[in-house]
Amino acid sequence: MNVPFDTASSNPSGRLTLEAQGFRGLKEQHWNGLQATLVEQAARLGEGEFSDQGALVFRTGKYTGRSPKDKFIVREGSCSAEVDWGDVNQPFDPELFDRLHERVLAYLQGKNVWVQDLFAGADPAYRLPIRVVCERAYHALFSRQLFIRPTPEELASHHPEFTIVAAPGFLAVPERDGTRSEVFIIINFARKIVLVGGTEYAGEIKKSIFSILNYLLPLRGVLSMHCSANVGDDGDVALFFGLSGTGKTTLSADPLRALIGDDEHGWSDDGVFNFEGGCYAKCIRLDRLNEPEIFDAIRFGTVLENVVLDPVTRIPDFADASLTENTRAAYPLEAIPHHVPGGCGSHPKQIIFLTCDAFGVLPPVSRLTPEQAMYHFLSGYTAKVAGTERDLGSEPAATFSTCFGAPFMTLPPRRYADLLGAKMRKHNVPAWLLNTGWTGGGGGRGRRIALPYTRALVDAILGGVLLEADHAVDPIFGLDFPRTCPGVPPEILDPRRAWSNPADYDVQAVRLAQRFVSNFARFQNVEPAIREAGPRKIEA
Repeated sequence: MNVPFDTASSNPSGRLTLEAQGFRGLKEQHWNGLQATLVEQAARLGEGEFSDQGALVFRTGKYTGRSPKDKFIVREGSCSAEVDWGDVNQPFDPELFDRLHERVLAYLQGKNVWVQDLFAGADPAYRLPIRVVCERAYHALFSRQLFIRPTPEELASHHPEFTIVAAPGFLAVPERDGTRSEVFIIINFARKIVLVGGTEYAGEIKKSIFSILNYLLPLRGVLSMHCSANVGDDGDVALFFGLSGTGKTTLSADPLRALIGDDEHGWSDDGVFNFEGGCYAKCIRLDRLNEPEIFDAIRFGTVLENVVLDPVTRIPDFADASLTENTRAAYPLEAIPHHVPGGCGSHPKQIIFLTCDAFGVLPPVSRLTPEQAMYHFLSGYTAKVAGTERDLGSEPAATFSTCFGAPFMTLPPRRYADLLGAKMRKHNVPAWLLNTGWTGGGGGRGRRIALPYTRALVDAILGGVLLEADHAVDPIFGLDFPRTCPGVPPEILDPRRAWSNPADYDVQAVRLAQRFVSNFARFQNVEPAIREAGPRKIEA
C-alpha cells in the first residue's frame, strides 16, 4: 500500500546517514518520529487497530514469541574466544552474513523505512548508542517505547555503535542463506549489525540488544542481569530475577516503591541501572485489581501484541489466549506513576529469585545461603503448566534457564555467576527464593499461590520481617523457610503440610530434586560448596 507521509523528519546534516551504512534506493526515510507520529503512521498503514483506551493493537502472525532456534552470532575473531558457543549461541559464517546482509538491503530498496536513534543503558558511563532501522512503523514505535529516548541535545551528536535492521517481510531461504528457517536473528559483533527478518514479533529487537549488552558489559566488570528492580523511600533497591511468567514485572510494579525497570539491568561499581526506557509486560489475564499500575499504563501510545479485541467495543479481552499465551504490552516507563527518572539506583539491599514451581514442591519463600544463591542462579529453575502450551502433556514441564535468562547470555555462565557472587559478598546482599507457582499439589491438583500472599511475602522480605521469623529447613532441598509471615496463612508456608497427602508430596519432591541434580551435572567447574548447596540426590 502506498501511503504518502510528510517527510520533514529527514536526517539532519552531519549525522551518520543510511546511505553511509550501505542502504540504497530507499523510498522514504522517517527519522526519529515521536510517539504520536508513529502511532498515526502505523494506523494509516493498517498495521494495527485501536483499543477503546487508545492503545494500538498488532498481530504478529504465526510467530507470537521469540524464535530461539533461529538466533545466531557471527563467528569471527573479535568474539570467537569469548562467546559460549552451543545451542543458544549458534555460530554463523561471516561470508554468509555478508551475503544475507546484501540481500536484505536489496529487499528494502524502494520501500519506506523508519529510523530510531536511541540508547540502551541508563548510566551514561555504560550506555550503548543504537539505531533501529525498521520496515514497519509499528516496530519503530515499539523500539521508541522500549529503549531510552535521547534528549534533542543528545540526538544531535548521536552516533550508533550498533544498528538493528528489522525486515520482517524478508524471508530467508535456508539452502541459500545458511539459516535454519525463513526467520533469522543474527548478531555480528565485528560489523556491529543485527539482522532480524522473517518474523513480526517485536521482542526479537529488544532481546537482540540485551544479548549484545550481555557480551559487552561483563567484559567491563558490569554484571548484566535479566531482572526487574525497584526502590523504597529509603533508597533500598531490590532485584527480582526470573523467567517470563514468574512475576518480575508484576511484583516490581509496586505502588509503595518506585520502579527502576521491569526486565534488564546492569550492576556496576556505582550501583544498578536500567538498560531500557520502557516496559514489555506480559498481559495474559491482566486485571486492574491485581496489577493496577500495568493495567492503567495501557493507553494511547502503548503497543499491544496479539491481544484480542471485542469487535464492537474495542475493549481488550486479556483472558483470551486464542492467539497466544504470550500477549504483551509495551509502554514507556513514564506510564508507571512511581518510577525512577534516570533509571539508576544504589547497590541492592535484597535479591529475590522468582520461580513458578508448577509441581507444588518448593516453599513459597526461602532464605538462601550465599552458596545456595549461586546454585539457584546457575540453575534458573521454573516450570510450565500442562495445558498452557502445546505438547506439554499431562505433567508440568521443568525448565532450567541459566542465570534466569539463558537464551540471552552470550558468555559462559560462570562469568555472570562469579560477578554476582563477588558483588553480593562485597555489598553483603542477602538472597531469597520466591515461589510464585503452586501449593498443595501440582498444576491441576493444587492451587496457584494467591498474588496477595506473594506480595505479602515480598513486603516481609523488604521490611526485614522474615529475618526475625521462626524458620524450618526442608529436608530434601535444604531450604530455610519461615513458619509464619504476616498476611500469609501458615499452612502454605510449609509445602509438605499444604498437601492433603504428605506421601504424595515426598514422591513429587524427590522427582523434582532429581531434575535439579541432573541439570546441575553440567557445571563441573564450580566450587564444591556451590555444587553441594543443591538438593540431595535421592533415589525414587
